[in-house]
Amino acid sequence: MKARKRFGQHFLTEQGVLNAIAAAVALQPADAVFEIGPGHGALTEQLYVDGMSYLAVEIDRDLIPHLKARYPSIRLVNEDILGFDLNRLEVLAGENVRIVGNLPYNISSPLLIGLSAWVREHSGLMRDGHFMLQREFAQRLCAGPGSKAWGRLSVMMQLTFEVELLFDVAPESFTPPPRVWSSLVRLVPTTKWSSLNLDEVQRINELTKKAFGGRRKKITNALKDMNLDWQRVGVDAGARADDLSLQDFVKLARADQEREQGLES
Repeated sequence: MKARKRFGQHFLTEQGVLNAIAAAVALQPADAVFEIGPGHGALTEQLYVDGMSYLAVEIDRDLIPHLKARYPSIRLVNEDILGFDLNRLEVLAGENVRIVGNLPYNISSPLLIGLSAWVREHSGLMRDGHFMLQREFAQRLCAGPGSKAWGRLSVMMQLTFEVELLFDVAPESFTPPPRVWSSLVRLVPTTKWSSLNLDEVQRINELTKKAFGGRRKKITNALKDMNLDWQRVGVDAGARADDLSLQDFVKLARADQEREQGLES
């Protein structure tokens, strides 16, 4: 079946890559799987075992009959993943949900940001996620301070996940081939920043928007409207957003929260 451009479809067909993904996921008998965009079922074939708790969401209704005929025992939902209520993953039961997906590049950011928020609200349910992403996007997820790829997306995702880039995939591994290379990324929920409350996460989101929006500026200039005592905060006032660590952004968010509370009291 021909790929539909409006859905951003690039079907993974290279058997060696499919085998490598299955090996990276390394499913265990007690695992439950949530697959995003199974397409023709090439990866599903590598992962699914009779009796496994398996839920798949596919936007293309023309692919649904084929998938149902091929895998009659899986739960199959014909929806746009961006509108899918992740709370429905509770039907998989247990606390060992493995999420996999060859994601359309045009929805990767909102999808993963939404997944991050859901994971923070449902601690312990998701064991890990394995996603095929545009390589440049994957590098941004994995980036650290001091690199050009380090940015708002890096910070926000790493507050929730340990991110690991597993391997790159050439365009010719897909039908039709995309114009860019892809990468398989593993996301594992982390408890390192689990003490952050919703307000602090939202503040980090807003201040990273300002900080990286003026990434060539010193952080004192990029965030000058916050009126912070930089020495008290413990963040280098001469640094730029590119140089700040995750811990630095947490310090800034908490300092801003304390400043606001002081103004209100």
